[in-house]
Amino acid sequence: MAYKLNLISVCGLFVFLLIAWLLSANRKKFDKKTVFGGLAFQFALGALVFLVPGSKELFLHLNTLAINIISGAMAGIEFLFGPLADGSIGFILAIQGLSLAIFFAALSGLLYYLGIMQLLVKLFANIFNRIMDISGAESLCSAANIFVGSESMIAIRPYLAKMTRSELCTVLTACMATVASTTLAIYIKNLQDVFPTIAGHLISASILSAPAAIIMSKIIYPETGQPLTLGKKAEIHYEKESTMMEALLNGSMTGVRMVVGIAASLIIFLGLLALLDMALLWLCHITGIIAVESSITSPLQEIFGYVFKPLAYLMGVASNEIDSVGELLGIRFTQTEIPAYFKLSEIMQAGEISSRTAVIAAYSLCGFSHIASISIFIGAVAAIAPERKKDLSAVGVRALIASNLACMMTGCMAGIFFKG
Repeated sequence: MAYKLNLISVCGLFVFLLIAWLLSANRKKFDKKTVFGGLAFQFALGALVFLVPGSKELFLHLNTLAINIISGAMAGIEFLFGPLADGSIGFILAIQGLSLAIFFAALSGLLYYLGIMQLLVKLFANIFNRIMDISGAESLCSAANIFVGSESMIAIRPYLAKMTRSELCTVLTACMATVASTTLAIYIKNLQDVFPTIAGHLISASILSAPAAIIMSKIIYPETGQPLTLGKKAEIHYEKESTMMEALLNGSMTGVRMVVGIAASLIIFLGLLALLDMALLWLCHITGIIAVESSITSPLQEIFGYVFKPLAYLMGVASNEIDSVGELLGIRFTQTEIPAYFKLSEIMQAGEISSRTAVIAAYSLCGFSHIASISIFIGAVAAIAPERKKDLSAVGVRALIASNLACMMTGCMAGIFFKG
């Protein structure tokens, strides 16, 4: 049975590529080096994570390191919020989750100041540039998104004004298909009790999703222009602070702004979604589509849950568990990934899914691929390069589709290599 599911994951991977090609803005433009180079990199990385002797120990060490950093970060949060932060009265997202983002943003600022972040970003940017034959600016942004979120836009600020539409699509897709280290901490904190190795898996998922984003964006919106940095290395735009303390303070202030943005997005979009669901539920009741005594409370979530069920099966999820994963993907698409990971924690605690399905779900949910991300990331790029608003709007929906396919492609990779 396990080998059958692994085979389904392989087939699903190519089905997702086919879907992207069918939705392509120019099907005749298919860059084989970008697609197959990216696939080769993903397969090599998947094999490294799941199969190569010693690699599991490496990721377990990374998992332990991440858990320890989070434990250290909680010291300041518990001092500030007392019993609200220690978990004794349950998990409170604003305190135990979002507060971690401030600490990790400050840590990221420190790593930039020390030059460590630049080395990591340049390493992956060079790999993407050579293996996938994309522009230096695209490579740099995609690599930066493995470690940071919308801040990756700052790294390529000088190049945004003259990027092609295909490059802009790749930038948006990379932002939506990956997650920042700051938000990664929120998922780890929520899941670590029921999924002890979640940190290591999410780290590998974040890396795997970067080449997947490039592949899907280049299929859905192929390059027809001439990027200025094609075949060249792009330099990271970074204004170094004068002292380490200034770097920490600037990073923490960035974290505060990000936390406010996340909180505002959750309040706005979850509230609007609830209103839309109420309107749909009322309409369904008066038309008789849904009985009054029905347990359905969110028609929109039900609709997208059904849409994602066959896609969950293509990732290699067992047929008796596709309902759960379809629901999780539907929640992520409509409500953001944070409620989706909370739901994953709940169904794992209830023993409703196998360990294989839990891993596939964790990998496929690891991205900002939701409706709200269109406005979030287009707004972030437009704030830096306002003259590109029209072009950004033109590629926004395609980037959202590409990012969802990229995340499910990463889920397929987990399904292909998972052995238990």
